[in-house]
Amino acid sequence: MTNETTPRVVAVNRGTEHADGPGSGRGPQHDALDAWVGRWINEGHMTNDDGSPGPAIITSDVYEWAPGGCFIVHSAYGRIGEFGVGGTEIIGYEETSGDYRSHFFDSQGNVTVSRLVAHGDTWTCQGDTTRSTVEFGDNHRVQTVLHERTDDGTTYRPSMKVTLVKVE
Repeated sequence: MTNETTPRVVAVNRGTEHADGPGSGRGPQHDALDAWVGRWINEGHMTNDDGSPGPAIITSDVYEWAPGGCFIVHSAYGRIGEFGVGGTEIIGYEETSGDYRSHFFDSQGNVTVSRLVAHGDTWTCQGDTTRSTVEFGDNHRVQTVLHERTDDGTTYRPSMKVTLVKVE
């Protein structure tokens, strides 16, 4: 008996190779990411150390499927107080771990990697020094988000509170 495999693209950067089965590709786990897709206006504020509202936040956020429908590309442009900010995020499902992952590249040169967990219409995003809780409402047309940060790895405090409203 011979072990026959079919040439196919396993990973785009590897070209074609002989492999068993159809490969990973898009699956039902990707459907949960549809909640994010769209154009959003993001408004809110930073949170001062004493818990009071800080500088205003306003951004334009676009979440769209990357080619193949396996990853979401998120572009953001806006202001925090007097500062222009932005970034690009890639969100996807990591088959080997069974987790959703986010890689955010901000306009200050930072890269933040987070694990995302969905529980119904609530998503939690956990990074090394940040976490956020995203509540989807109004039939996935509104996101209410609490961002938190830690300086010691244990104690979290609010850093931003924003609301994103879908505009399309």
